[in-house]
Amino acid sequence: MGYRVAVVGATGNVGREMLAILAEREFPMDEVAAVASSRSIGMELEVGDSGKMVKCKSLEHFDFTGWDIALFAAGSGPTKEYAPKAAAAGCVVIDNSSLYRMDPDVPLIVPEVNPDAIDGYKKRNIIANPNCSTAQLVVALKPLHDFAKIKRVIVSTYQSVSGAGKEGMDELFEQSRAIFVGDRVEPRKFTKQIAFNVIPHIDEFMDDGSTKEEWKMMVETKKILDPKIKMNATCVRVPVFVGHSEAVNIEFENEITAKQAQDILREAPGIMLVDKREDGGYVTPTEAAGDSATYISRVREDPTVENGITLWCVSDNLRKGAALNAVQIAELLGRRHLQKG
Repeated sequence: MGYRVAVVGATGNVGREMLAILAEREFPMDEVAAVASSRSIGMELEVGDSGKMVKCKSLEHFDFTGWDIALFAAGSGPTKEYAPKAAAAGCVVIDNSSLYRMDPDVPLIVPEVNPDAIDGYKKRNIIANPNCSTAQLVVALKPLHDFAKIKRVIVSTYQSVSGAGKEGMDELFEQSRAIFVGDRVEPRKFTKQIAFNVIPHIDEFMDDGSTKEEWKMMVETKKILDPKIKMNATCVRVPVFVGHSEAVNIEFENEITAKQAQDILREAPGIMLVDKREDGGYVTPTEAAGDSATYISRVREDPTVENGITLWCVSDNLRKGAALNAVQIAELLGRRHLQKG
């Protein structure tokens, strides 16, 4: 006996990836519904490579009564209106937007990092999925924190345009083509030209000069891992279609060597260590795209601080940063709370 699962925002990049990963991981489902805005009614979507097709239903008229889990990938606006309705109908919401992440009554979950926190979902019947750049970071930090206790983290991100949705991917493609043929480049989705460029600006600016993306990384890491960790982030959009990369500098309370860090990361759940000190002995976002692992490379000691480690972290942001993590949360929820059969 399986679950009845609704994917809300099913026609977007993350929603389509959720459908694919549900099939790929053979999530136990008796029924799956693709739910989207009214303009997508009747559109057919394939559930992964299963050959099974589902027709989109309207979110406005969808009745969540009798559905077990709703994976929301619809953005904060629709989520604010419809997630509480789904939760009130008895359907557990796993939300990919930023809306509920810092709500003290909503657990913010990365299953490899803080699985026990899921037990608090009953307060609102809602579970939050972290920001894509946060998810891969905390997977890397958790085993190292357990060993040597992290004091401070400095992270610079190199985030792909798929983090800005289909519009971001389209803009990179169109601008690249325009440059090659000598046409004028007009930014629409991004604040500046993204093709053959980098933009040190993701989301809105805040009063202290940081952006909301940088703030999200800081506060979410504290909520998921440890509120005592000091952290600073610089988030940059780069002309890559899929896959976020991060250069991470970590200062620990206790002694840790690069060799110890490598050994710990090699055995950690969700991590693939690829760290050969030679040409090509590291992972780039192109290689991580389509994979579920968080890849770690370039692990080395930082001589500028006592007990410092620097590393390179790469992951497919549509998978571990969004859809995969949401499905893993659903799997964890099923094991601990919603057992069927």
